[in-house]
Amino acid sequence: MIRVTRLNKEEFLVNGELIEFVEETPHTVISMTSGRRLVVAETSEQVRQLVIDYKRLLLREGPFERHES
Repeated sequence: MIRVTRLNKEEFLVNGELIEFVEETPHTVISMTSGRRLVVAETSEQVRQLVIDYKRLLLREGPFERHES
């Protein structure tokens, strides 16, 4: 999961495996494989880096390890 922020500053978690694409319109919109669209405060580049970091963590420690943030 990646932690992102709504425009009202509320943080929430998104399953990084279910992101279909990210665009800036001018706000950053994360489109999920379910069709749901999430508007977030992070830039598309920040979301990209969060997904990369998430995937690296999975590869390093495995998908079933518990991680505290």
